[in-house]
Amino acid sequence: MAEGAGPNLDEVWRILGPFGKYTVVNYAFLLFPCYLAGIYGSVFNFEAMDINYRCAIPECENENSTWIEYAIPKQNNKFDKCRRYDYFNESNTCDQWSFNRSSIIKCKEYIYSNEDSVVKDFNLGCQDWKRTLIGTIYCAGFLIALPVTGVLSDKYGRVKAMAVTSAMYAIFGTIRSFSTSYEMLIVFEFLETATGAAMYSTAFVFGMELVRPDGRVFGNTLMNFAFILGSMSLSLLAWVLQNWRLMLRIVYAPAFLVLSYLFILNESPRWLLSKGRCEEALSILKKAENMNKVTIPEHLLASLKAAKYDESSINDMKFGTVFTKVVKSRTMLLRLVLCCYLWITCSFAYYGLSINSVSLAGNKYLNYTFVAFIEIPANSFCYVVLTKYGRKRVLVTMYALGGIFCIGLTLIARDSLWSLFIYLAGKFAITVAYSTVYVTASEIFPTNARQSLLAICSTTGRAGATMAPLSPLLALYNDNLPTIIFGSLALLASLLSLTIPETDHVTLPDNVKEAKKIAQIKKISKL
Repeated sequence: MAEGAGPNLDEVWRILGPFGKYTVVNYAFLLFPCYLAGIYGSVFNFEAMDINYRCAIPECENENSTWIEYAIPKQNNKFDKCRRYDYFNESNTCDQWSFNRSSIIKCKEYIYSNEDSVVKDFNLGCQDWKRTLIGTIYCAGFLIALPVTGVLSDKYGRVKAMAVTSAMYAIFGTIRSFSTSYEMLIVFEFLETATGAAMYSTAFVFGMELVRPDGRVFGNTLMNFAFILGSMSLSLLAWVLQNWRLMLRIVYAPAFLVLSYLFILNESPRWLLSKGRCEEALSILKKAENMNKVTIPEHLLASLKAAKYDESSINDMKFGTVFTKVVKSRTMLLRLVLCCYLWITCSFAYYGLSINSVSLAGNKYLNYTFVAFIEIPANSFCYVVLTKYGRKRVLVTMYALGGIFCIGLTLIARDSLWSLFIYLAGKFAITVAYSTVYVTASEIFPTNARQSLLAICSTTGRAGATMAPLSPLLALYNDNLPTIIFGSLALLASLLSLTIPETDHVTLPDNVKEAKKIAQIKKISKL
């Protein structure tokens, strides 16, 4: 986009209304894939949920169960899942004299409860690393999807990228429900996210480009609400169904509907202008003008239409050229590295707290729902504080509070009500920080590479999300170790956030030159 076109487009959106009919209709379409993304981001928690099981004692299984007390050792008043006492009775009876309580051996077979999980279907008893690896593989797919889809979205458009990624979710998610082995499940876990995981980020970038500066926080809040409702509805659906295969088939089928966006949803005018496709952008703005029943001054449309490109300008729009400029600019490179770290911290703590919530006392499905629900007031709070205090102060404060609450859990008994309260408070703070990082990162990078650079941040951040499913293994050594790590990373992120530029009410930059100037730009007055 030619320099100066960005503010003019923001003025067009102001005339069309903060959330006029055209924007509302478009957001209605965008919120659907955001809702689906909330479901898909949580699904592995319920398909690979740990369940109750015990050692199988082949010598005694055909008799009544009174012998169990003598056959299996206890830990914390619970039967050991993975070990048993050696059987040595030659008379083939099962009583207290039939087991050598000084000889403990590993189990070879397991008796599973009636709960439904891949643990039961694929006999993953006492193989926690295999169970948690499912979530890690799922998150690892993001490392491919986000940068690749980011480049494709910046090159071919937001609508095409969103439709294709949604279709990949639907195809591979449905196929995964028919898995006949652990290996098949793992392969399709990875393929699903490697090809479809950028659905949410594409919808998010599209949404940010549909509003003027003072509407971006509200747009971000709406998308977060849709994502949260997806997470909550999945936990309740999993509780009702108790069947992970049926659950997958039900939740992935609706993703095929997003393919219809190719025929019914208009492309982002800002993206079209950034590619020099002015006539198409103006045609869409005319549709918005008629739908909202307002009149856009001809001089504004003329200023957008006057954005002509020479060969040098076209080359400057290519991702390789933009990325080279970012790397060569010390300001932009440091900004990119900082956003990457902030994203890693948010992803690790956010998903780690969600995953570990099923280990809290009480109903695991309701616990997950509560931990997801806390994000609704968190995002409402985020909307208020971002609007009033800007981005920087919110980042610094919320990371600090998240770190304090997480580390504070080490001082409270895990089975107390206070433990749940502090846990939810930590999730609240991290959620506000995560939402703020999303908004800030979308505001400090240029339009002609916004999703690509946002994808680099999100991809790097996925290193944290990829490690999060393994965090329950840390609790095997110390119950508080996961939250200590979450809190320590958050406190460091709070300090680093002091260096990020304030972007509140600043027009989205359309090229690297404008992006570098953000720190020098005065906050524009609210209109």
